Amino acid sequence: MFDAALFGSLFLTLFVIMDPPGITPIFLALTAGRPGKVQKRMAFQAVCVAGGVVTVFGLLGHEILDYLHVSVPALMIAGGLLLLLIALDLLTGKSDEPQQTKDVNVALVPLGMPLLAGPGAIVSVILAVEKADTVAAQVSVWSAILAIHVVLWLVMRHSLLIIKIIKDGGVVLVTRLAGMMLSAIAVQQIINGVTQVIQGT
Repeated sequence: MFDAALFGSLFLTLFVIMDPPGITPIFLALTAGRPGKVQKRMAFQAVCVAGGVVTVFGLLGHEILDYLHVSVPALMIAGGLLLLLIALDLLTGKSDEPQQTKDVNVALVPLGMPLLAGPGAIVSVILAVEKADTVAAQVSVWSAILAIHVVLWLVMRHSLLIIKIIKDGGVVLVTRLAGMMLSAIAVQQIINGVTQVIQGT
């Protein structure tokens, strides 16, 4: 009742797309200056949000997009623009939001979505669930989805040890580097969306 090959294939695909190692500096930058307990809670919240979004789209993805008359390229472009706004804040060092609001926003947006549960992950899950036509395939698909989210949570939770090593100056450097990385991811996502729109016309 388990397809190891399908599990491995989807897990590897989601690992590349959701990129647990690559999310580490972005997570550290977005949660810098908060108590350790808050950061751990935000890591858990972000993974829960991502898991919830991926699950909903895995079950009802086509219906949701069709109902909203939204195409996958449009979803990619919108996600890219949202990431670009966050990246600009990291690059310019803006931190003038109230602490409580910022906590909620970081856990939900951009960590939960669209960084973790981005268009790439959503589309991959939609296609995997759609192609899983047996019980064994379905078990393998959902096991892979659960496994990648556990990995994401473990990586972000233990990445907090890095803060103790690099100190405040290192955090500022990581924040700027994360802003550059995030802006590149955002621009690439927008390019991919625009390319798909052009190819579809």
